[in-house]
This record gives sequence, C-alpha cells and structure tokens, in this order.
Amino acid sequence: MPTYLLKRLLLIFPTLFVIMLVNFAIIQTAPGGPVERFIAQLNHTTKIAGEVENISNIKSFTNDSSLKYKGSRGVDEEIIKKIEKLYGFDLPPSERFFLMIKKFLTFDFGESFYQDKKIVDLIWDKLPTSISLGLWTILLVYFISIPLGIKKAVNDGSKFDLWTSSLVIFLHAIPSFLFAILLIVLFCGGNFLNIFPLRGLVSSNFAELNFWQKILDYFWHMTLPVIAMVIGGFASLTFFVKNSFIEEINKNYVLAAYAKGLSQNQILYKHVFRNAMMIVIAGLPSALIGILFTSSMLIEVIFSLDGLGLLGYEAALSRDYPLMFATLYIFTLLGLVTNIISDLTYRIIDPRINFDKK
Repeated sequence: MPTYLLKRLLLIFPTLFVIMLVNFAIIQTAPGGPVERFIAQLNHTTKIAGEVENISNIKSFTNDSSLKYKGSRGVDEEIIKKIEKLYGFDLPPSERFFLMIKKFLTFDFGESFYQDKKIVDLIWDKLPTSISLGLWTILLVYFISIPLGIKKAVNDGSKFDLWTSSLVIFLHAIPSFLFAILLIVLFCGGNFLNIFPLRGLVSSNFAELNFWQKILDYFWHMTLPVIAMVIGGFASLTFFVKNSFIEEINKNYVLAAYAKGLSQNQILYKHVFRNAMMIVIAGLPSALIGILFTSSMLIEVIFSLDGLGLLGYEAALSRDYPLMFATLYIFTLLGLVTNIISDLTYRIIDPRINFDKK
C-alpha cells in the first residue's frame, strides 16, 4: 500500500500540469480577454486611471494595434502596451504559464483582476457557504439513499419497489434548479406560502441573535437550497445501493448463511452490508467534492448564496484569469486527492484489497 500511495501522489503533479496546460491554452485563445475588455471600456470612457483625460487624445488609428486585439483600432499603441503590462500580457504565453505554475505550487494565487482582493481571501470567504450546502446535501442524500436502496433490494420486484422506483425516477427527472424555482414560488412569499426566506445564508440581524436563534436562523435559510439539491441527487445512489445489495444477496455465501439458520437481518447487516457498501462509501469523498464545487452553482445563483460555485462562474464570465485558474487549480487538486482518499477507503473497509499487487 505505501508503494501504491507514493505512486498516486507522484502522479498528481504531471496530471495537474497537463490539465492546467490544456485549459490555459484554450482560455488564452478565447476572445474577450481582460485586455480586450479594458480596451472596450476605454472606448466608452472619458477618463481611466488618470491616464486618459479624453478619448480623442488617445486615438491615433494605428493599424498594428487593431490586428492584435479586437476593437483596438484607434487606441494608441503605448496605451495598449500599458494595459498588457497591467494584466501581465507583456510576457510570452509560455513564460506566463510557467510563472503561474511556479506561484501556484506555493499557493500564491495573486489578486483578482476586478475584485481588488487576494484570491485566497476570496476563496476563504466563499468556502463556508459551499461547505454548508454541500455537507448537509451529501449527508441527507446518503441518509435517504442507503436505507431506501437496502429496502428496495430486499423487496426487489414488489409493489414497494415499483412505486418507489417510479417516484425516485420522477424526482430525478426534475432539474434541481427548476425544483428550486418551484420551492421559491410555493414557500417564499409568492402567490402561496411565505414560510422561508428568499435569499442569503443568514438573516441581516444574525449578529444580534443569541446562540440558539442563530442555529434556527441558519437552518431556516438552508432548508430550501438543501431540499433542491437532495431531490435531484439521491436517485442514482439509491439504485446503486440496491444493485450492490442484490448482487451480494445472490452470492453463494449468502445461501450458505441461510443454510446455517441465520436470520435475514443477521445475513443482511453482518455479512452483506460490508461487501455491498464498500463501493458506495468509497465514493463519498468524490461525491462530496462534486457537490461542493459543481452541482451547487445554479442553486447558489437562485438562492443568492455566495459560494465557490458562483465565484468560479462569475470569474469565467468576467475573464478574471487569476481567479479562473486558481479555482481550477484548487478544484482539480482536491479532485485528485479525493480519488486517492477513495482508494484508501477501500483498503480501510476491506483490508484484503492489495493495490500494490495490481
């Protein structure tokens, strides 16, 4: 196991390098970068950062600048060079990439282009919201899916299995963002009930509340977003648990246990459960990362929850390259690490697994 673990840890670096390189190449060639955005603002502004008093003073209609950036015709070449230097585009792409990787290895992500704040501080500020949403979602998804999947496996083919399958598939077919909008219409003061708040993680007077009131206020705000996330997330896990248990139940050791006179609960929870749940539990870290950083984006937008998913989305829209690459780097690194944790979980659950032999 130590040899396997060392190999997986060493593979993180080339994998991370290739992912960053591919995304860097794609993003750099995409139109609408920060320099072009600045030039577009320059063409509609009479004064920028004390450099330009009037647009007519900077227009020289040079052909060279217009060939490099869209919309730059009429902007003096010296101004464009200053803008390039401002965003680091005065360096060749290869040099910019390796300089970025060198800083990222020490978790020096620099500052955002547009939010005038360190990227580490931005991520740290958004992290509690994403953790809150993701943690409660994954706990409820597992809490519902595991017992429901076991019940369906034991009663495979029964009316209970049929009706619950129909209900689960129906709920899974509804997109989480659409279900979130439906919850807002029904319970957030529309034409129906006014029970839950429309937006935010906590109330505006949160600091004035006592300890228990703060807890109630927090869960009051988290109820609808978590429900919207859970409804669309537990279907696949439920069927996965069911199929895992059915596969184990049909094995010979279960028949032998029945022949010895063991009860169904003894067989199910002392023998079948450990083998069937190995794959399910081992996938928990990856599922948690997925919910934290990808699945929650639309929910964060709809309920105005300022989390990491929304942060990455806004960075992509605004072409905030440092923030885009920083979030990509962190999410990719966490994904690679959680895959290793999943493998370690396999070994913890079943010590018979030996990755070194493979």
